[in-house]
Amino acid sequence: MSTIKKVAIFGAAGNFGAPITAALVKAGFEVTIITRVESTSTFPSGIPVIRAEYTVEKLTTALTGQDAAVCAVGPAGISTQVAMIDAAEAAGVKRFIVDDFGWGPDFRSLPEFQPIGAPRRVAWDYAKKLSENNPQFTWTGVTIGNPIDWAIKRFPLMGFDVKQRSAIIYDDGTEEFTGTTLDGIGQAIVGVLKHPNETKNRFVKARSIQTCQNQLLDAFQRATEQAWEVQRSSTKDILKSGREKHKAGTGSWVLELVVYQLYDPGEARCIVASKEESDVELLEMTEETPDDIARKVLNSVIS
Repeated sequence: MSTIKKVAIFGAAGNFGAPITAALVKAGFEVTIITRVESTSTFPSGIPVIRAEYTVEKLTTALTGQDAAVCAVGPAGISTQVAMIDAAEAAGVKRFIVDDFGWGPDFRSLPEFQPIGAPRRVAWDYAKKLSENNPQFTWTGVTIGNPIDWAIKRFPLMGFDVKQRSAIIYDDGTEEFTGTTLDGIGQAIVGVLKHPNETKNRFVKARSIQTCQNQLLDAFQRATEQAWEVQRSSTKDILKSGREKHKAGTGSWVLELVVYQLYDPGEARCIVASKEESDVELLEMTEETPDDIARKVLNSVIS
C-alpha cells in the first residue's frame, strides 16, 4: 500500500477525537476535519473543516482525495458509521479506521452490554465485507482497553476521586487491567497509518500500561505527598447494584457494570493483551507507569 498522507477525521472535537487529531497533526499528516452542517463544535485553528450532511453522496464528496479516514464519533454518531464506510470506499479512501476504542470484538462482556455493542459490530462487519470485495479498500480497528487517564478523571466510581483525595478499592485491589492514555490513543492511530500493510483488515491491540488499583493508589499518594482516604467495597456488591438498576431501567447501571468488569477478581477480563502479544512495538507506543498515569490525571484536573 502506498504512503498515507491525507487523513480525514470524524468526531475531531470528541474525547478521543481531539487527542487523535493533535497526534496526526504533530506527526505531519495533512488532516481534514469532517463534521455535520449543524455542529457547534470548535476545532483547532489551521485545520481545514468540511461541513457536510451525513449521507453517502455528501460524504463521498467530502472524502474525495483523502488517503484515510478515522471515525472517532461518540455513541450518538455510531449509527452513521455505515454511511461513512460506504462513502469512503466510493471516494477511493484506502484505509478506514472504524470506531472501536474499547475492548474489541473478542471481549467477554456481560450480557447487559450486548445491545450497546451491536451497532458498532454492524459497522465493523460491514467494513470487513467491503474490504473482501474491494482489495483497494482496507480497514483497521484499534482496541485500547480502558482509556485510563480520561476515565479516572471523569469517573470517581472507577476508584479514584482526585479532587477529594479519596479512593474506593474493590476487593483486594490486585485485579490487573490494561489501559491506554489519551496520548497513547493518538499514537496508536499514527502507528496504524504509518504501517498500513501490517495493520490492514484487523484489530490492533494497543496498551500504555498494565496495572491494578493498589499500584495506582500508591502512585497517587506519592504524587500528592499525602495519604488518601480509602473506602473498601466489593465487585459483588457493585454487580448486584448495577443489575438491579439495569432491571429498573436506571441509566447509571452502565458505569457500575463497567467497573465490575474492570475489577472482576481472578478473571483477567480486562487485559487486552500482554505486552508481547500486543501491537505496541509496531505502533511505536510508549509504555507508561502508574506514576505517569497519576501525574497526567492530576495535571489535567489542575489545568
